[in-house]
Amino acid sequence: MLRLILHCHWHFGISLCCVVGHVILYNLSRKDFRVETLSQMTDLIYTEKELVQSLKEYIKAEEYKLEAVKSWANRLEGLTRASTSDPEGYLAHPVNAYKLMKRLNTEWSELESLVLQDPSDGFISNMTAHRQYFPDEEDEKGAAKALMRLQDTYKLDSETFARGRLPGMHRDAFLTVDDCYDMGKTAYVESDYYHSVLWMQQALKQMDEGEEHVVSKAEVLDYLSYSVYQMGDLPRAIELTRRLVAIDPSHQRAGGNLRYFEKLLSKQLNELSQEVQEPATEEPIRLGTYQRPRDYLPERESYEALCRGEGIQMTDARRSRLFCRYQDGHRNPRLLLQPIMEEDEWDSPHIVRYLNALSDEEIERIKELAKPRLARATVRDPKTGVLTTAHYRVSKSAWLEGEEDPVIERVNQRIEDITGLTTQTAELLQIANYGVGGQYEPHFDFSRKDEPDAFKTLGTGNRVATFLNYMSDVEAGGATVFPDFGAAIYPRKGTAVFWYNLFRSGEGDYRTRHAACPVLVGSKWVSNKWIHERGQEFRRPCGLTEVD
Repeated sequence: MLRLILHCHWHFGISLCCVVGHVILYNLSRKDFRVETLSQMTDLIYTEKELVQSLKEYIKAEEYKLEAVKSWANRLEGLTRASTSDPEGYLAHPVNAYKLMKRLNTEWSELESLVLQDPSDGFISNMTAHRQYFPDEEDEKGAAKALMRLQDTYKLDSETFARGRLPGMHRDAFLTVDDCYDMGKTAYVESDYYHSVLWMQQALKQMDEGEEHVVSKAEVLDYLSYSVYQMGDLPRAIELTRRLVAIDPSHQRAGGNLRYFEKLLSKQLNELSQEVQEPATEEPIRLGTYQRPRDYLPERESYEALCRGEGIQMTDARRSRLFCRYQDGHRNPRLLLQPIMEEDEWDSPHIVRYLNALSDEEIERIKELAKPRLARATVRDPKTGVLTTAHYRVSKSAWLEGEEDPVIERVNQRIEDITGLTTQTAELLQIANYGVGGQYEPHFDFSRKDEPDAFKTLGTGNRVATFLNYMSDVEAGGATVFPDFGAAIYPRKGTAVFWYNLFRSGEGDYRTRHAACPVLVGSKWVSNKWIHERGQEFRRPCGLTEVD
């Protein structure tokens, strides 16, 4: 979708505002599993390459017994050659990331079992040494769920993923019949029949087109027919089950299921006083054929629409109130000679973006310091104040202190200079990396009245403001959206956005509930500083009313 975004161009000390067209696309999330950052998954690519080489050496020793293994190794070698030529670019495609997880968790294990029939010390020892770094079953399942959440958020059908036709991607990354079947089975095991239908249908479609496969058509029809039944579509369930019976008359469940479905449909039609009719000729199941089940998030639809670039409330009247300016931090000595460039992103609540907030060198140093410490991102439990993981936040994060490196100290000082708020009582600089389907669903940064102990252990009051640095561009997805008033702010490397979470009275501004949209293509790096109330008494005095 093409949308018009206000940008400011800065030339020779003069700010010029113009409207520029941007292509906006967005992404997804998933539930609990061990999150892999792009940098960590890059290591897995090189690990996989080393394993392929070890495998080839083993084949040379016992080639006459392992022709099948040699063929497998050649295929994997081709994959690793493509991935290692540009690891980050390769992993920017979520299908490649999913297939890497699947290969290392499932296919390499199958290969190991084959080799163990006539073991070779060199290959097995290499596998054993690397296995501790392999993703496990939960990781593979999580990567599959990530694709499904991307599918939902950006309204992408299974065909789009299976053929690798994602926005801005020019790489070949396909899902085979067996990949689609595994995706559908992952959903089925979780009783997610909506996604099971979409992916089993895609597997069936590719089968019917003549694509090679290991899984049988009967297996696909078995899962698909029952999932369709669970979605309440009895006529289609009957049609699919009849296809299953025709292929495998001795199938242990198909005959019984068919009789049950036909009896149930007859009963429903009799209750409606309608004649029993033959099911209509089967038509392909597409995205939108069945309604997606509702979940726990009340603003799911508006949140995801904003992620897709839909429903943004940027009117001409509002745009006319947005300006660009040079900000010197109220005559701050460090900003007098080189003031920061400031752009209004939204008028009320006031959200601003700062240009050139971080240099490329600073970004690389921050990432270098953070990478060894990246761990599953946490949220603060509103009842206990303790940091804990949550399914609605999918990323990896690290916390850096100013004393650790001059760059961190300089960034903290810059935030203080720009905002005019002290960072002495702020939380440490948090660095987050959102990889495949990484996201943070709608949330408040500040604690509400029913969460009095959220920041009690810090002793610095509530989070008065948020300063968010974008440390990478994102090919598609990854916007920061505000569902309450319909705003979407897009990552631009080196820039930062800032807003107040509290009114001057100390009351929370509930309009600032926001989310980090799932990353559809690419990798998103951010760092943020949560600034607290204590120490701001004379820097941001109280207002006279509750909403000043």
